[in-house]
Amino acid sequence: MDIKNLETFVMVNELKSFTQAAQRLGFTQSTVSFQIKQLENELGIPLFERISHTVTLTNEGQKLLPLAHQILRLWAEAGHIAGNTAPAGIVRIAIAESLSSWQFHSHFKDFHDRYPGIRLKLIAASTDDMFQMLGQNQVDIVYTLDRRIYSHHYMTALEAPVNIHFVTSPRHPLAKEKKVDIGKLLDYPLLLTEKNMSYRAILDEILAARGLETTPAMETGDTQLICSLLRQDIGISYLPEFVVQEDLANGRLVSLPVSDMPTPGIWRQLLYHRNKWISPELTCVIDYLKEQQA
Repeated sequence: MDIKNLETFVMVNELKSFTQAAQRLGFTQSTVSFQIKQLENELGIPLFERISHTVTLTNEGQKLLPLAHQILRLWAEAGHIAGNTAPAGIVRIAIAESLSSWQFHSHFKDFHDRYPGIRLKLIAASTDDMFQMLGQNQVDIVYTLDRRIYSHHYMTALEAPVNIHFVTSPRHPLAKEKKVDIGKLLDYPLLLTEKNMSYRAILDEILAARGLETTPAMETGDTQLICSLLRQDIGISYLPEFVVQEDLANGRLVSLPVSDMPTPGIWRQLLYHRNKWISPELTCVIDYLKEQQA
C-alpha cells in the first residue's frame, strides 16, 4: 500500500473535492483520481460516492478513515524516530483575539526555538466564523473563548473554565466599595471588547435583561490597549482573568465586587474536526498549548 494514496484519500475527504485536494497536494486532478482508484482496487472497496458534483465517503470509506489517520500518524512518528524529518509546515489557528495576544506574547519565542520549521498562521475571528472556517477546512484548529461547546463533530484537545472580572485602577472611585451594583458601573466610562466577542456579548445580554445598555467610551479587540488605559485611570472594563492576572497580582488593577453579576460560564477550548488528520506539525502545536495550560 502506497502511503501517498492514503494521504490523498484523507485530503480528498477533508476538502470534499478531488480538484481542491490536487491543488493542496501539488498534483494534477487525474493523479488524485488515479491514486484513489488504485487504493480502491487494492482494498476491493469503493471509498467515495460522486453524485451531482459532491464527494462523500461510502460506508467502507468511513470505516477506513480512522485507520488511515492512525497509519499516517504512525508513519510520521517512524520518520521522526529514524531522524529523517523534523516537523515542518504551516498550522492555521482560528483564535479569539485576546487569547492570541496572551498565549503567544511571551511564549512564541520558546515555541519557535523548539519547532523552527513550523509556521503559525493566527486568524482572529468570532466563534461562529471560527467554526465556519473549520468546517470548510480553511483552518486546522480553533481556540475559542466562549460558552462551553459540545459537538460530536469536534474533538476537544484542551479546555479550561475562565473567570471574567470587572477591573479598574485602584484609584477609581468604586475601587474601595465592598459591593458594586452593576447599574452603577454605567455611570463611568467603559472600555470594552467588540460586540461580537463572546464575553462582551454575554455582558450585553445580562444588562439587557435588566433593561440596561452599555455605551462604551471605546470598543477594541486589543485587550492590552484596554489594560494600558485602565492603568492610566481611564474607566472600567470587563476582561478574562488571564488577561489581567499579572496586573491584579501587582496591584496595578483591581477587581470590582459586582454583587448581582451571574457567572458567565466562559471556557477556553482547543478543538479540531473529528475527521481531521492530525499531522506531526499540528500534534506539536496541540501538545505545546496543552503544556502551557498545565
